Amino acid sequence: MASFEAEGCYTDGMSPRTDKRRSASPRRPDVYAALCPSRVVLDHLTSRWGVLVLVALLDGTQRFRELSRRIGGVSEKMLSQTLQTLEGDGFVLRVAYPEVPPRVEYSLTPLGREAADHVRGLVGWIESNLSRVERARAKAG
Repeated sequence: MASFEAEGCYTDGMSPRTDKRRSASPRRPDVYAALCPSRVVLDHLTSRWGVLVLVALLDGTQRFRELSRRIGGVSEKMLSQTLQTLEGDGFVLRVAYPEVPPRVEYSLTPLGREAADHVRGLVGWIESNLSRVERARAKAG
C-alpha cells in the first residue's frame, strides 16, 4: 500500500474551499489527492457494510452471528470481508477463543470507537431525514 509520502498526498494545510489554513500543521494527508492512502481509509469507513458494522459495535462486543442478525441483508462473505478490512485498518479487534466450538468476538478499538462515533452521526442524520430525501427523489424523478 502507498504511504503518506506518495506524491500529492500531502496538503499545505490550506482548505480547498476557503484558501484558509485548516490547522497549525503545515502538512497533513489530503483526502482530495488521488493517490493518497487516506482515500482507502475513507472507502473502508464509508462503505455501506463498514458503517453498519462500526455503528453496531458501538453497542459492545459481539459475535459474528450477532452482527449478521443485526445487519439485515449482509451476506456472510461480505460481513467477513468487512470485519477483516476494519481489523486490518485498526478499527476492529478480533478475539478468537481456543474452544470447541470456536468462539470469536469482535469489538471496537479506541480508534474504531472514535471513527464509529463520527459515522453514527451520519447514520442518525440519514434516519432523521429519510422522508425529506424520498420527497426530493419523487420530485426529481
